[in-house]
Amino acid sequence: MERIGYDMMFEEILSRLPAKVVCQFKCVCKQWCYELSTPKFVLIHTRRLSNLLQKKLLSLNQHTIVVDDIVSGNLEVDTRKIVTFPYNVQPSRLIIIGSFNGLILLCIRRTDANELVLWNPTIRRFKLISDDYFSHYFGQHDDTGGMYVDEHNDLKVLHINCFSGAVTARVYSRHNDSWTNLSFLKGCLFGSSFYSWSHGIYSGKTIYFTVSNYWFPPGECNIVAFDVVSESFSILRFPERIQVNPCQVHFITISNNLHGILVRYSDEQCSQSSTVGAAPKDEYNSRE
Repeated sequence: MERIGYDMMFEEILSRLPAKVVCQFKCVCKQWCYELSTPKFVLIHTRRLSNLLQKKLLSLNQHTIVVDDIVSGNLEVDTRKIVTFPYNVQPSRLIIIGSFNGLILLCIRRTDANELVLWNPTIRRFKLISDDYFSHYFGQHDDTGGMYVDEHNDLKVLHINCFSGAVTARVYSRHNDSWTNLSFLKGCLFGSSFYSWSHGIYSGKTIYFTVSNYWFPPGECNIVAFDVVSESFSILRFPERIQVNPCQVHFITISNNLHGILVRYSDEQCSQSSTVGAAPKDEYNSRE
């Protein structure tokens, strides 16, 4: 074991294990817990998992949460599993806000107050991160967000809320178990009920959102970028070659690069795809 060295053991051996097993090995000692939690190991482990042929699809149905295996682009129905959510709540009352490295950000809609939960369905662990703020302001069509890991290996959750024409942005720190308010773009009207926000997509230390207006002016579409290093917002111009009147735009990552999927309507419905911006390669790919 002394000849192998820690680099070989973590990067070449443990990085090939399933996420649930890696989590169990974190209990060996403090050093193993630290090494298995670093962004470098997460990156190596995620890339190895992304190269596997087998993927998983998580679906929220009316009464059940189902996990299907995807092999070579096809659903393997025989391997279907029913997953139990930590809380005694119907899946129909759950709203998925975002996902990151196997973690899912969910909102539980309740009659008295809403709750925000980080959930890892692979290892069945969860963390309640909501506070009194969410009991008054959370809405299915008014909230969005994303997740990332900062330079100190701290998991962060970005939450954006649109209420009464204003945009409120906050960041949750897993290390500090607390929320911090952020400054949003001044003079921006994206908090209006006319605008619709997409879920955040992480790529190249930036979380991207599309903000669309289907009312007036019809077809207006914007890109809001959140820099996870400076924790600041900016607006990016849409590529000039895309005609956005009207359309739907969605972001995805293909081969670690950010792409925009545009669906526009004319006499005949059509769709097209283009790479948006010059986003560098994603440092943390999704494990879903």
